[in-house]
Amino acid sequence: MTFLIPLCRLLFIGLLLAATPALAATPIHASSPGDVLTVEVSTDGDGRASYAISRLGKPVIAPSKLGFLFVDAPKFDRSLVASDLGRRSVDETWEQPWGEWRHIRNSFNELRVGLTEIGGLKRRIDVVFRLYDDGVGFRYEFPDQPQLKTVKIGEELTEFVMAQPGEAWWNTAFEWDREEYLYNRTRIEEVGLAQTPMTVRFADGLHVAIHEAALVDYSGMNLARVEGRRFKAALTPSVGDAKVTRTAPFPTPWRTLQIADSAGGLYMSNLILNLNEPNKLGDVSWFKPTKFVGIWWDMHLDKKTWSTGPRHGATTAETLRYIDFAAAHGFGGVLVEGWNKGWDGEWFGHGDEFSFTEPAADFDLKKVTAYARSKGVQLIGHHETGANAARYESQMDAAFALDEQLGISTVKTGYVSDAAQAQVIGLDGKPHLTWHESQDMARHYLKVVEAAARHHVAIDTHEPIKDTGLRRTYPNWVSGEGARGQEYNAWGNPGNPPEHETNLVFTRMLRGPMDFTPGVFGMKTRSPDGVPTTWAKQLALYVVLYSPVQMAADRIENYEANPKPFKFIEEVPTDWSDTRVLNGEVGDFVTIARKDRKSDDWYLGSISDEFGRALTVQLGFLDPGRRYRAEIYRDGPGADWKKAPSDIVIEQRQVTAADTLTLRLAPGGGQAIRFTPIDGGRRLRGPERPAKPRP
Repeated sequence: MTFLIPLCRLLFIGLLLAATPALAATPIHASSPGDVLTVEVSTDGDGRASYAISRLGKPVIAPSKLGFLFVDAPKFDRSLVASDLGRRSVDETWEQPWGEWRHIRNSFNELRVGLTEIGGLKRRIDVVFRLYDDGVGFRYEFPDQPQLKTVKIGEELTEFVMAQPGEAWWNTAFEWDREEYLYNRTRIEEVGLAQTPMTVRFADGLHVAIHEAALVDYSGMNLARVEGRRFKAALTPSVGDAKVTRTAPFPTPWRTLQIADSAGGLYMSNLILNLNEPNKLGDVSWFKPTKFVGIWWDMHLDKKTWSTGPRHGATTAETLRYIDFAAAHGFGGVLVEGWNKGWDGEWFGHGDEFSFTEPAADFDLKKVTAYARSKGVQLIGHHETGANAARYESQMDAAFALDEQLGISTVKTGYVSDAAQAQVIGLDGKPHLTWHESQDMARHYLKVVEAAARHHVAIDTHEPIKDTGLRRTYPNWVSGEGARGQEYNAWGNPGNPPEHETNLVFTRMLRGPMDFTPGVFGMKTRSPDGVPTTWAKQLALYVVLYSPVQMAADRIENYEANPKPFKFIEEVPTDWSDTRVLNGEVGDFVTIARKDRKSDDWYLGSISDEFGRALTVQLGFLDPGRRYRAEIYRDGPGADWKKAPSDIVIEQRQVTAADTLTLRLAPGGGQAIRFTPIDGGRRLRGPERPAKPRP
């Protein structure tokens, strides 16, 4: 008997050793089209799956786990065998109906890896990797299988282990004010619980941004630092015990890593858009990118109110005045907030009284929209829900039908409430409170976009779910907020510091368009620092911060009093055929040039943080052999965001593609330039005008 016990142990150890090679199999490799990025998928001796990414042979993401926790089934992360299920390559070019670029190249190599349990339930989940030269996207795909049909995900086990030390720019997650926080700049090892995109710069200068693409019927992903430089996906809670409930087959959103030598390279990447499905709406020519003015800034300055009464902003008379201004200065639209019933109560976080078809007593909706049409202007609709998604869904079809009838082709929606206080009707048919980026709200935001599309209405979402490139699939989802906008500079608390916009370009703007609302000349506000930029920087923001719908946010009296700098706002387009990042460092400075889609004009915007800078830019983006008139709006010699924000110099000079300019930016300053060919070319732009309303 004493001999049999050690013998049994030896047999067990022998069996275990024999099983180990089957689990720790040969890694599976794939590379991007230009052999820049390589992914390696492997399993260890316990059958735990992981992936790693290298760039030109140097590690970027160290081995990082893959897998899931379920709330009603064993976890999926052990005893897995990885199989190469196939590869394919794609190299195509597609056209955006509007955007930063007209044509986008989509060139990738794809690897499909099957992860199958060798025991237990014998479940299988595929992981699909798409490798581009400037980034990697990967997602899980759940096949149709009886042992995992109804999938109730408690958490992803997806990891992102940074292979090198460096610093990170990140925005805190799961706080009450949703996404509207200033960006932290810390060592990677000091990040807490972060929203995406999170941007990092390694010690060797490599830049990496982690985000997600195609967030459909799933919870938004955040990043929880576990230890050192190891991060794990943290899904947003949803209604019920599971963070995600789906029926197989289905894919998760793509987990994305944009990887570039420079901060500008991150912005130039189209990884997020390319990972989304093509346009599902067909012809969307009824939407016209445009600029607009609006009844909005006065409310943030506390000069007018959203609610009815003696200081109500959205009156018929005031709106007609704004329409006249828009028509006189070539603006395509007028935003009117506070036009409808529901603003007089405790609407914040409730939205129980909002009507999206009934105007307030002092606002004649039919008269205003008819007058706007007669002037060649559209109203920009506004639907504030107070995050009561359930009430909005009960009215939105009627509301969008009314918009279509009145010739309103763009609507700004709002979901103002504290985090985790959005109201939805769950799958059980009962009301629930949930997070803005829960699976329930992901379904809601897309329902709104689809309902709007049926009535030829475009959506600009405020207090949104994060942008994940769905504008490619649904081109009527034109813009959003999802960060601290200009309004923070109007309130009593400290506003956005001068570095804020230089952070946004390489963090928030990697997601997609942002309705930041630039263009303020009245720098004194309720905030102790006012608007912490110069006038030249406010002009440059129209080029730097992209949105196909751009607001001239200030009071129209300030524009009428300053026609010379206002001329740039009148003329700058909102739709581009090409974009170039000429220089930039996260949180410090950036210079971007964009080419107008309707002419041969180029526009340049350059902005700085709290420090003054002299930046050298080469004009090689201009057509060679042509002369251009450069209309320059630059900081004056005494300009400073604190002391002299309105010091601006407006001048002209001739330039060619062979020239180099030195841009002198004041502290908190900027520079905006329009380049117009002198010796012919395509037609120059006229004032923006919306399409005629459909009969």
